[in-house]
Amino acid sequence: MKSDFFTYQAQTTPHPLAMEVSHAKGSYIFDKQGKRHLDFVAGVSACSLGHRHPSIITAVKEQLDKYLHVMVYGEYIQEPAVAFSKLLATHTPPTLESVYLVNSGTEAIDGAIKLARRVTGKSEILYAHHAYHGNSYGALSIMGFEERKTPFGPLLPNCHPIFFNDEEGLEKITQATAAVVLETIQGGAGFIEPTNRYLNKVKAKCEKVGALLVLDEIQPGFGRTGKLFGFEHYNVVPDILVMGKGMGGGLPIGAFMASKKHMDLLKNNPKLGHITTFGGNPVIASAALATLKVLTESSLISETITKEKVFREKLQHPLIKEIRGRGLMLAAIVESAEIASEVILRCKDRGLILFWLLFEGKAIRITPPLTISITEIKEGCDILTQVLTEINTEKNTHN
Repeated sequence: MKSDFFTYQAQTTPHPLAMEVSHAKGSYIFDKQGKRHLDFVAGVSACSLGHRHPSIITAVKEQLDKYLHVMVYGEYIQEPAVAFSKLLATHTPPTLESVYLVNSGTEAIDGAIKLARRVTGKSEILYAHHAYHGNSYGALSIMGFEERKTPFGPLLPNCHPIFFNDEEGLEKITQATAAVVLETIQGGAGFIEPTNRYLNKVKAKCEKVGALLVLDEIQPGFGRTGKLFGFEHYNVVPDILVMGKGMGGGLPIGAFMASKKHMDLLKNNPKLGHITTFGGNPVIASAALATLKVLTESSLISETITKEKVFREKLQHPLIKEIRGRGLMLAAIVESAEIASEVILRCKDRGLILFWLLFEGKAIRITPPLTISITEIKEGCDILTQVLTEINTEKNTHN
């Protein structure tokens, strides 16, 4: 299987982790050798309720017995998609009332860019330095990392960077701006939170010049930060809300939300202003509905704050310079990228899954399932701190 993996499946890096997965359940992934791995990554924030949550499995199996794909998005009334959209709208501000279901966060970003340009009649899109919104051509055009963009150019024109949390950059939001697209909490950059009411100031400037604020909640959304959506922490409401990752409980889905007035612009002049074959797929929508019900009917979201405190208490170590983020969207920042990689790889050998962040080499990603127990958190933190201590001892001995 490993040979076939490298031969037939296209790779994204020269050295993938290449663990052969047997099965997964709860907070654990099991390899083909029967070894148990405690998952502190959750499929890069996608498996909100852990692996094979009973509510998701039940919902998917029930839908499998009814129908799978029957028609392109928006033509037939399919109960799982409608029920999910309605429930989601009851848990978001009134101006976010219409949901467009797609297949991934990346596609949702592209849809949001199209909608913003359609609403405003303008083309300029501003985005943040070190932003990451996905890898389609639209999302890549607003990635704030030139080294990763340049080989694939030319990209969408009239997309320009600003610096996250830099208020001087607000001057770049002008009458020519269609939208400012920001991650509510920057992910790839190192889990950077907005400070000094930055998002509120961006929204105010957008309103002043007739631009839209698009917030990317693909990673912080669906309970990961202690609120259903991260923007709720900052007393700001976007004009367009983008989501993905954790909304499907481990299945591929994305969406963007806006007012019905704005979203209706995609159905006329021209018709089919945005279209997708598999968006709102009934099986995946069933999983998303089950996920949202569990999150909104349980205490899991509020518990993320308690669990965050446990992580911060347990991860006190000389090599950890700070822990960024909020809730269960955390990044331990160490002295160097080399130390971060060594920690991640050694922990993998000890049965603890950690991962990297895209642009911040010194970061160790800690984004476990929201269902992780306090006992499991302590178990994983013990492994992590043991590895850090070993590396620190080796470092001091070498010096």
